[in-house]
Amino acid sequence: MEELTLTTPSLLFSAVSLIMLAYTNRFLSYAQIVRTLKTEYDLHPSKITAAQIENLRSRLYLIRMMQILGIVSLLLSVVCMFLIYVGLQTFAVIVFAISLLSLIASLGISIGEIIISVRALELHLSAMEHRKPE
Repeated sequence: MEELTLTTPSLLFSAVSLIMLAYTNRFLSYAQIVRTLKTEYDLHPSKITAAQIENLRSRLYLIRMMQILGIVSLLLSVVCMFLIYVGLQTFAVIVFAISLLSLIASLGISIGEIIISVRALELHLSAMEHRKPE
């Protein structure tokens, strides 16, 4: 097995940072949508708005998991670099592998969240198609 160097785990920094930025932007846009839907629901309660709020709740939970796993991946990369620095190569390899698995899990959850989001948008498009102006 080739020895792990400080360069290898440091490569994850830029990738994970960009992913975390995307996750945060997604979270902030959902937070704004939730606030808007809550106001709408308070003024005009409906089953559709309640369902949209529930859908957003599940998507927010997924984003939270994505963010947590992304942060764990980044944290473990730093721990891996420290272990390499102090000469604990075997432990560094194990920690780096766990870091990569965390990143893989985060990205996998992201795929699931995107699928749910697209389904929600398809429902909106379908509802609009049924109300086409003549």
